[in-house]
Amino acid sequence: MNLDIAPPIAPTIPHPDKASADSDGRHAMPNVSQKLLRWFTWYSRRYINRHFHSLRVSRADLPLISPNLPVVVFTNHASWWDPLVGLVLKNEFFPDRTLFAPIDAAALNRYKLLAKLGFFGIEKNSGRGAAQFLRSAETILRARNSLLAITPQSRFGDVRERPVQFQPGLGHLAARADHAIFLPVAMEYVFWEERLPEILVRFGPTIEVKSTDATSPRDWTLRLEEKLSNAQDALASEVKNRNPDNFQDVLRGGAGHGGVYDWWRNLRSKVRGERFQKEHGTK
Repeated sequence: MNLDIAPPIAPTIPHPDKASADSDGRHAMPNVSQKLLRWFTWYSRRYINRHFHSLRVSRADLPLISPNLPVVVFTNHASWWDPLVGLVLKNEFFPDRTLFAPIDAAALNRYKLLAKLGFFGIEKNSGRGAAQFLRSAETILRARNSLLAITPQSRFGDVRERPVQFQPGLGHLAARADHAIFLPVAMEYVFWEERLPEILVRFGPTIEVKSTDATSPRDWTLRLEEKLSNAQDALASEVKNRNPDNFQDVLRGGAGHGGVYDWWRNLRSKVRGERFQKEHGTK
């Protein structure tokens, strides 16, 4: 299967200054096909296994979240692989929640199948798009088992880029939220000791958001930027440490050199009565 659908999945949060110009009210959400979602999650796991040595999550700050509150996951947008990794992480840590994510409306129109996976369209860089996002997000957060995933930088960005800067939509959503959990997630794609790279992830501490919080959208934006930046810095430290014991394995994929060389190594191990280890290193 060709994964040409993945690159457009870069949710954009437009500036919401004109959001009040649109009427309020409940916004219709996509009807998620659980059967299709399970299949695509299975395919994502298989596809990641083929191209990476591992997907690992830091043991620090693993999320413990009340099942009675909706969750907003906000993450850096490091690579093309982010949506597939996100599906696997959702299945691992939030299996009972319904996932939604914004996407450019033009991209959704080209790839209508994505609506059945929980993606909803918003117009980029317009007040109308801002209103669409806020109405849809508020509707999602009315369901206590919902999970809204956002890349608030609204573009691909290097993981070492500082300061972390968001589009203002996430801060406005936090200022409007009735009661929800906001969860920062940092991701990196790095090489350690194997031919294939590692996907390393770290959750940050949860932020409980209530309607009684007297915090402006701008202050929420600054606070959430800091939380994601802290999670990225903590993950960067673990990446440089190269200690796999700090991480929990979610997936273990390919290893070794492959081809004739691994065939010869395997044969030599059998002749010597030794156990064949495909991994080049110890991590």
